[in-house]
Amino acid sequence: MTTYALEQLADHVGQELGSSDWLAVEQDRIDLFADATDDHQWIHVDPARAAGGPFGATIAHGYLTLSLLPVLVGQAFSLEGVSRRINYGLDKVRFPSPVTVGSRVRAVVVLASAVTSERSTQMALRCTVEIEGGDRPACVAETLTVLMP
Repeated sequence: MTTYALEQLADHVGQELGSSDWLAVEQDRIDLFADATDDHQWIHVDPARAAGGPFGATIAHGYLTLSLLPVLVGQAFSLEGVSRRINYGLDKVRFPSPVTVGSRVRAVVVLASAVTSERSTQMALRCTVEIEGGDRPACVAETLTVLMP
């Protein structure tokens, strides 16, 4: 994992900062997410019914895939000179391909922008969640984070 200094972050705009390890998305994670969000659609939580469905198995919720970004991005790169990170939100989130149960995903992270002010830096990351062996990503999102020195 590469470490970047906050004061030099802007020098890397447009560059890939790193990629995470592969993470398996298993049924227990999908079920726990369904319980946490009260989203128990059969395509997510009923393996028997989903086996006859459009994907041949259960699939992760799109928002579950999105919620994996903190752990995946945290494995992709690190920053030094940051005392606090504040999640500022997201821009343009898409789910081009479903994540079937048992698939492995990882995030590839590109620095889209880094705008420094007197008190902070706002960082935008273009995150692509890839599915191992897949030809389309599971999720493409731009995350916004305020970094405090």
